[in-house]
Amino acid sequence: MKKILVTGASGFIGSFIVEEALAKGMEVWAGIRKSSSRQFLQDKRINFIELNLNSPTELRKQLSDISFDYVVHAAGVTKCLNKADFYRVNTEGTRNLVTTLIELKMPIERFVFLSSLSIFGAIREKQPYEPIQETDTPHPNTVYGKSKLEAEKAIRELAGTDFPYVILRPTGVYGPRERDYFLMAQSIKGHSDFSVGYKRQDITFVYVKDVVQAVFLALKGRESRVEGRESVTNGRAYFLSDGEVYQSSTFSDLIIKEMGNPWCLRIKAPIWVLRIVTACGEWLSHFTGKISALNNDKYHILKQRNWQCNIQPAIEELGYNPEYNLERGVKETIAWYKEQKWL
Repeated sequence: MKKILVTGASGFIGSFIVEEALAKGMEVWAGIRKSSSRQFLQDKRINFIELNLNSPTELRKQLSDISFDYVVHAAGVTKCLNKADFYRVNTEGTRNLVTTLIELKMPIERFVFLSSLSIFGAIREKQPYEPIQETDTPHPNTVYGKSKLEAEKAIRELAGTDFPYVILRPTGVYGPRERDYFLMAQSIKGHSDFSVGYKRQDITFVYVKDVVQAVFLALKGRESRVEGRESVTNGRAYFLSDGEVYQSSTFSDLIIKEMGNPWCLRIKAPIWVLRIVTACGEWLSHFTGKISALNNDKYHILKQRNWQCNIQPAIEELGYNPEYNLERGVKETIAWYKEQKWL
């Protein structure tokens, strides 16, 4: 029985990875913090391990008595009060984990890191937009994207030739249990739909279960035909989306449809209005000590016009085959929100 460690197991994507690992008959270890919720980790087969990714000394003690075949690093933060926390958690936490695994000489078969399309920032913004390629130079425009890019660099610096890893870069991930896109559904339930910018915006999405599919394909890898060589996927980074490109209104249109077509006031504002709103959100966050969904990173995310990305390498090299287009994914997501009384 293969043994897998999933960091960030209590999170949105992490909890789905845990479920799939159990379904595949693996011995699952959920890496969590003391304060982590176990709401979506109720299966009695799950083994829990508390990890302090910010303390190399503690982390070494926590991992020294267990050996894993696979490690999926899904832990991270997308919103923080202080910029330094993005780097402390996303960058240094990743560096500490990889360093510890290497120092312990843990014989893992594959390490999968969940990064993000956002490490590239607003590039290829001239119309007609073209898909972002893995060969493009990253210019992250958010602190989150910068911290993830630095995490990728740390993995490559530490890995050398003996540490088997794959990096996945999903675009906007949505699905049951997710709370950021849920806010859009909540707003529509309240009969308002807010968007910004008058310039064309091409958006991409990926359903959480398709991300999970890619994770397990990356863990397995496609073996080289040359005997004795590493899997051809080792050390590679792959974009993940559902393979389609959508307009900025498509997501809200589908939410409205799945919610029974409630009347909805559509408000489209210029970018400068968003700048003011997010600046106020940042100020309030520091004043109240509570993280706001309307922050500087959100401003840059909504301002960016081109979110296309090339998933062909993932299809050809991993065997990735996204099963959920946006219509199917939103249908499942809204149904779950309703079942759980979120809406």
